[in-house]
Amino acid sequence: MSTEDLISEKPGAPPTVTALAMAVGALVHEAHESGIPAVESRAANASLSAGDLDAIFTYCAEHRCDAAGITCPGCQRHVRSQGIDTVDTFVARHKEVTFATSPVTLTGTGTETARFQNMDELMWAWSGEAYWFWARRVLRKLRYGIRKAGALAPDSAGQAALSSPAIIMMAPQIADNIGMAARAMGNFGLDELRVIQPRDGWPSEKARAVASGAAALIDGAGLHATLADAIGDLNWVCATTARQRDMRKPVLDPAQAAAEIHRRTASGQRCGILFGRERNGLHSEEIADCDAVVMIPVRPDFASLNLAQAVLLLGYEWLKAGSQASLGRVTTYESPMTAGVYLKQDRLATKQELIGLFEHLESELDRLGFFNPSTRRHVVVRNVRNMFGRMQATEQEVRTLRGIVATLANGKGRGRKVSE
Repeated sequence: MSTEDLISEKPGAPPTVTALAMAVGALVHEAHESGIPAVESRAANASLSAGDLDAIFTYCAEHRCDAAGITCPGCQRHVRSQGIDTVDTFVARHKEVTFATSPVTLTGTGTETARFQNMDELMWAWSGEAYWFWARRVLRKLRYGIRKAGALAPDSAGQAALSSPAIIMMAPQIADNIGMAARAMGNFGLDELRVIQPRDGWPSEKARAVASGAAALIDGAGLHATLADAIGDLNWVCATTARQRDMRKPVLDPAQAAAEIHRRTASGQRCGILFGRERNGLHSEEIADCDAVVMIPVRPDFASLNLAQAVLLLGYEWLKAGSQASLGRVTTYESPMTAGVYLKQDRLATKQELIGLFEHLESELDRLGFFNPSTRRHVVVRNVRNMFGRMQATEQEVRTLRGIVATLANGKGRGRKVSE
């Protein structure tokens, strides 16, 4: 079907998917929050093809609503079209704004009411969502599919995959943090995520979106109702904290924790790393159920870390302690990098090649009378050889240097006119 047949555009109303009788923005929101399969199922029931869905999301992604002068409720473009550019203006347009976790009520001069979980949610959500940006993400998934977990860590080196510790998040409050933590997990080979009582529900398409290429970790995450349920099958769990706890438990830094996890994993044990809530971390009762405490070295008077940052630091130390880390990206056409001078196909010059360079240079300097007085010749020669020796020159660089010496000694190009 053509876009005109798929989407109804009427003044004063949002662009609407005709076959579904729902605003384009509402469909984008559903795809973002509930996932592609939910939208594909809805579309199939309305006899919409994959090409039809592509056209609908393209309509949103390319701002085609602008030509008709209409917008979808909940979209940032809709909020801006109403002249709402600050949270104060948003509140003023409502009769009242209330909160589920607070008795505070904000009043305005409008006729509608709005309700949020808390003040944080209001500050985050008042300006609407970038539906067109969400639509672009959905389009990529529709056209190219969703990356599977196995694609995150291809066995390019022919080695068995490391048995990574489970990353356990206790009551995470912000979906974006879960997504960013999953992305950090993907960077460092941590392939199991367990989530306990996420505040904003589960599954979370917002977490998937932020996870970027590591969305497969979100898809495969385990949802748990209690800490006991989340760690029940593990043999050893360490708890991360920034606060000192009056408990008689081993206190480890990230490197020590990584070494302990590797040691235990090698003996067949299953390990986990527990991370606390963004607002106030882990309760002491939760740490009591763990075997050790992990504390990250920080500035004493500013110790709080973002959840994803903490996961990244622990993941970095865990991968570094193993044998599968690589400096940067490695593709089908690239070899793993190691620290040191990058030589690629070159090789370091042999001593014979270096001595040939030295003798060539010294003979020309002798011929041109450089060593003056001659009694100091041996000192200058020694210094020159030490200087060039520190270069760790490659075979190609030695040949280049000998070409330079020959050119300077023979005066190539001397007397030639430079064309203007």
